[in-house]
Amino acid sequence: MPRTRSDLPATGPVRLGPDSRAALRPAAVGIDTGFWQARRASNAHVSIPQGPALLEAAGNLHNLRLAAGTAAGEFQGAYPFVDTDVYKWLEAAAWQLAQAPDGDLASDGDQAPDDDLAAEVGRIVALVAGAQQPDGYLNTWFQLVKGGERYKDLRWGHELYCAGHLIQAAVAHHRATGSGELLDVARKFADHVDSVFGPPGSGKPIDGIDGHPEVETALVELYRETGERRYLDLAAYFVDRYGHGLLGGEAYCQDRVPLREATNVEGHAVRQLYLLAAAADLATENGDAELRTAAERLWQAMTTTKTHLTGGLGAHHEEEDFGDPYELPNERAYCETCAAIASIQWSWRMALLTGEARYSDLIERTLYNGFLAGVSLDGERWLYVNPLQVRDGHTDPGGDQSARRTRWFRCACCPPNVMRLLASLEHYLASSDDNGLQIHQYVSGRYASDLAVIRAETDYPWHGTIALTVEETPAEPWTLSLRIPQWCREFRVRCGQETYEGSVADGWLRLERTWSPGDQVVLELPLEPRLTAADPRVDAVRGCVAIERGPLVYCLEGVDHPGGGLDDIVVDTTRPLAVKHRPDLLGGVTTVVAAGSRRHLPDVGWWPYAPVDESPDSSQQDGEPVELTAVPYYAWANREDGSMRVWLPTS
Repeated sequence: MPRTRSDLPATGPVRLGPDSRAALRPAAVGIDTGFWQARRASNAHVSIPQGPALLEAAGNLHNLRLAAGTAAGEFQGAYPFVDTDVYKWLEAAAWQLAQAPDGDLASDGDQAPDDDLAAEVGRIVALVAGAQQPDGYLNTWFQLVKGGERYKDLRWGHELYCAGHLIQAAVAHHRATGSGELLDVARKFADHVDSVFGPPGSGKPIDGIDGHPEVETALVELYRETGERRYLDLAAYFVDRYGHGLLGGEAYCQDRVPLREATNVEGHAVRQLYLLAAAADLATENGDAELRTAAERLWQAMTTTKTHLTGGLGAHHEEEDFGDPYELPNERAYCETCAAIASIQWSWRMALLTGEARYSDLIERTLYNGFLAGVSLDGERWLYVNPLQVRDGHTDPGGDQSARRTRWFRCACCPPNVMRLLASLEHYLASSDDNGLQIHQYVSGRYASDLAVIRAETDYPWHGTIALTVEETPAEPWTLSLRIPQWCREFRVRCGQETYEGSVADGWLRLERTWSPGDQVVLELPLEPRLTAADPRVDAVRGCVAIERGPLVYCLEGVDHPGGGLDDIVVDTTRPLAVKHRPDLLGGVTTVVAAGSRRHLPDVGWWPYAPVDESPDSSQQDGEPVELTAVPYYAWANREDGSMRVWLPTS
């Protein structure tokens, strides 16, 4: 059997342990052209390089120098977790260093790092190492502001949350560069945590958990990287101690009910999702059937009752909370960018654990919409929250709650989080098992499993044709599995000159045969625009529809509809939708054109309510015909500040 590039482990955030119970394992992918290459180029050439200057201006690096005793001054920053901004940037930079310069398959020991970026990473790694205390503890807020006091405020202190992001950065740095410098720092901190935290009767001084889950999934990955079982055991201890009142019993910090007993996602969205990602990791490595069942149950509850059309999560600005079932507001939707990232991380772990395509369906929806909207097209500005409507005359609160793109935030968790996901995006696209290769997301580039290498050419999501060419293959039969997206109602597959009818089960089209180099498969996914309605229990959008095309959710922006706002727009659902590609607009997008009208409602005086028999019926009012131009949701707020809406009234 030929050796392929996948003989080396795929470099990415999840590397399964030798005894993993996962159905699938991550495969190596190289992205070289197309939609996601452009987004990643912006990340590589703009977002990540500007990180050190932004961290310097915000004081994060200054704090590390203070903790190391190499600078004088005061702590800078408003939160005890500002160190994580540094760690997430380091993780992003490390994954970027793992990229081959031509976008081809890159794997351990086969990098061509950018010299300037590598130097910046080395400089900041040295700052982190210098700030660490002799026993392994590291948190500049507590070292500098709290006089060295430790673990006295687990609900708000985020010490273990910071440790988790340090560990993830260190694992990325080790996988990408082979250097153990940052990994040594992370292991020293993890060993310190392991010496302090444990269940009653363990002889350890603290039985406790962090108010913000994150260290748990990081510890699983540290176990995978080092083979040290005690890190996995420590992660399992933390996961199972949530829900037992150690933090006061509040849903906000995942302490109201044990995860194994929970029936719906609740509380702070990002905290819940990070905890569930760890549960999926533990089920994968420990074979914990009860945790797996809980994770599957909670994922189903989340997607059916608490997920926005964009894949966004979080109904409340207050406490960044999920809200109630079917509570999915528009203009007040929180949908934090970090929650979209956490959702992708959790769903990918579930996809690997179970082999089911539905998890990658949600990943696709979230990637193209709820996640990608979080960064501007030029890679310089960000959204912390991602509403589905901005009203005419909106007064923006500014800061972290802003519906306007911002250069940086006082709580800057989202920008480096976006950077690290984009820099490691190839990790979330394909998998393999003993029988073949599974393609979860469609990009132009190469996919490699232990069995084969496939070349893909596509202009997805603008066009639905994906052309696949076998480059390396064994002489024995194997299975190429293609995910048929949940939104797709029909498709065609051609193998050579023949139309091939494969079996579709659970979202996978499985093509099993003996392949030869040069064999071609062409998958055609029709991308006709469509109108989508919500479950009638979603009160906020009853009587409305949204426009979608392929994996993309669309929205209207005020800038495309001069002469009035968007609050009085009505879409005509009886008229067909049209598609127009605009290479001159927003970096090149396909727009959807719909027929609509602008309502002219009578003046209701000083009181906007009236008995039903006296109130104006908007459906009977004469309206001015308007051509509606819808743009992809991910591209909104890139031209000017103004109104926007995803859900459009039908009357």
